[in-house]
Amino acid sequence: MTDKETLRARILRRRDEMPSAGRLELSAGIMRQIASLDPYRRARTVLAYSSFGSEPDTSPLLQKALEEGKTLLLPRVDRASRRLSLHRVRNPEKELVPGTWGIREPDPDLCPEASPSLVDFVLVPGVAFDPGGGRLGYGGGFYDRLISEELTHHPPLVAAAFEAQLVPRIPLDEHDIPVDIIVTEKHVYRQPPTP
Repeated sequence: MTDKETLRARILRRRDEMPSAGRLELSAGIMRQIASLDPYRRARTVLAYSSFGSEPDTSPLLQKALEEGKTLLLPRVDRASRRLSLHRVRNPEKELVPGTWGIREPDPDLCPEASPSLVDFVLVPGVAFDPGGGRLGYGGGFYDRLISEELTHHPPLVAAAFEAQLVPRIPLDEHDIPVDIIVTEKHVYRQPPTP
C-alpha cells in the first residue's frame, strides 16, 4: 500500500468508529460554522455534495442554502469520463437518487446541468486533511480535475471534517489541490490567500 492508501484506510476507520449520534451532533455545529463564513455568506451559487457513510452530514447546509435563496449545485459522477457534472437541485429529498458507489446524486431528468463558471463557493469532500489545507480524497481524483480544469476562476474551497480526520501532514502529489478553509467541530483552519 502507498502512504496515501495507508493513511486513507486509517482515517476512514477512525471516522467510521465515531458514534453515529455524536457525528450528527458535531456535523450540525460544523455546518453552522460553515454557514457563518464570509465566503459562504457572499456566495450566490454553492457547489456542495450529499454526504454518505460516516462523512459530516451536509444536509443542514444544503437546506440552509436553499432557504437563503442561493443556487445549489450538486455533482454527478461520470465514471466513464472520470468527471463530475454539476446539476441544480431545488429539493434534495425528491431530486436525489443513488448514484455511483451509492452516493445520492442529482437525477438528471429533474436537475438541469449547470456551468462550473457559476460556482462561487465549493464544499469539498475528503478523507483526511492537514492544518495547511492539504486534502486526501477518496482516490478517484474527481474533485482535483474539476477544480483544476473547470473551476479556474478559483472560488473558495472549504472542507467540512471532524477533528479526527486531521493529521500533521498529507503527502501531496503535484496534481493535489489544497483547500482554503477546513472547518471541524473544534477549529477553523484558514490558509493565507495566495498572491
